[in-house]
Amino acid sequence: MTTLIQQLAAFTQVRYEDLPPAVIEESKRLLLDSIGAALAAVDSPKGRIGIDYGVLTGGTGKSTVVGTSHKLNIFGAAFANAELINALDMDAILPPGHVTPYVLPGALAVAEERGMSGKELIRAIAVSHEISYRLGKAMDYLRDTKDGKIATPRVYGYSSTVFGATAAIAMLQGHTAERTAHALGIAGCTSPVNAQMAWFDHAPSSTIKYLLGGTLTQTAMTAAHMALLGHRGDIMVLDDREVGYPRFMGTNRWEPDVITKGLGKDWRFPAETSYKPYAHCRILHALADVLIDMVKAKNIKPEEIESIKIWVEGMAARPIWLNREIHDVMDAQFSIAHGIAVAAHCPPTARAWQDPELVFSKSVMALMEKVTHEVHPDYVKLLTSHGASRPAKVELRARGETFTGEKRYPKGSPSPDPSSAMTNEELQAKFHANSLGVITASSAEGIVASVSGLESVRNVGQLMELTATAPINTGEKSFEPA
Repeated sequence: MTTLIQQLAAFTQVRYEDLPPAVIEESKRLLLDSIGAALAAVDSPKGRIGIDYGVLTGGTGKSTVVGTSHKLNIFGAAFANAELINALDMDAILPPGHVTPYVLPGALAVAEERGMSGKELIRAIAVSHEISYRLGKAMDYLRDTKDGKIATPRVYGYSSTVFGATAAIAMLQGHTAERTAHALGIAGCTSPVNAQMAWFDHAPSSTIKYLLGGTLTQTAMTAAHMALLGHRGDIMVLDDREVGYPRFMGTNRWEPDVITKGLGKDWRFPAETSYKPYAHCRILHALADVLIDMVKAKNIKPEEIESIKIWVEGMAARPIWLNREIHDVMDAQFSIAHGIAVAAHCPPTARAWQDPELVFSKSVMALMEKVTHEVHPDYVKLLTSHGASRPAKVELRARGETFTGEKRYPKGSPSPDPSSAMTNEELQAKFHANSLGVITASSAEGIVASVSGLESVRNVGQLMELTATAPINTGEKSFEPA
């Protein structure tokens, strides 16, 4: 019998020439968006801590920490870049939720260290996202419904991305399918726990967020290296429903056919990858689209707003989204009331949503108290008819008038509405806004050009050099309000 692990390992041997054009294109889009998210986060609290810990543990090496002058070993660079990509919560969305911050940093570090080509990096990005997506869809999902009602799982998280992350590293290290199977088996047995539901319910919650990206990259690095050094992995860990990975990761649903059906022929991740125009939890994005359009169209000032009522998707009725105690910018990334108050100020860029001067401003804090919400009455109906649905309704009262607006598909998601997808030009504009003031304009242009033509890049190190900058100040910086 060929196990699930062995089938995934065989998939890692796919050739670049066999990748469909849409897969190559989406892999490049994910790379550009992630580098931009990392550049934007170099001065954020979570980003700075990630850099400092990467430096502390990484030692001197050949792999770049994005937005800094640091060259670390692959472990340190991967840790720091994972934390940077996810710090502002503006990285791409793909079931099981977030994938790129966990699977890309190890691939980048190893590709740069080994002088790998752009084609090899694209191959690793594609395979790691496809594996992560398929495993995510085989297990419980955060937006699950049952019998017409919300069915949020009791245990949840993004830890299954450890398989995609390990696969990417193994591919770039040149593992055979047999050795990759052992690496994946080790990864499954050393996977971080799925602690996300505790994080949702203990607000204001831990600032490491739903999963410490740096830790998952370290697990994947360790798994790949243990196999390289001769350790044997549990290649049956995904097949055993009773005591294997599905059981100890807490999923109620386990559909292994989703993992393997059409694997290598039917690439699914490009059609479900969403990009964020705002540095905030995706739950708020359709609401923000509506509110920003409304405020701009009517030229409404924050001080003119009397109240804002919103109707939001059902999974948001948990403490992390209901929280109104904003002590850190990461608290602001998930608070519904605070996020709506920020949106009403129409931040000019994705990155500006996490500007501490705006996050802790008196205007935002005051407006937050005027925000109320309910679950959208058609949430389950619309979600079950199309998975990209994030139904949103806004009712704003200002100047003695009431303004209303609705939207089903947020900007950045592939959907039946063609305007909801984020174009390459829009992603590039987001990247340039994120890179402004961190690297030079010429470096930013060089990154865009290199990623756009990544299949022609002979050494990924040439691309990563463009993401580097002058030495940063690693002293402490407070982001608390005055």
